[in-house]
Amino acid sequence: MRDTLALACEECKRRNYTTDKNKRTMSDKLILRKYCSSCRKHTNHKEAKV
Repeated sequence: MRDTLALACEECKRRNYTTDKNKRTMSDKLILRKYCSSCRKHTNHKEAKV
C-alpha cells in the first residue's frame, strides 16, 4: 500500500531524499520544503520516481 518515492529539488532537479506515502489517502503529488546540499539553501522538493 505504501510506495517508496524520491524527493527532487525543483531548482537543480537532484534527488536528495527518499520517503514513502500512502497512495490511497494522498493522491496528489507530495511537495516539501527541504534543504538541498547542492543549492545550499532550503528549496521545494517535489515527488519523483525512484
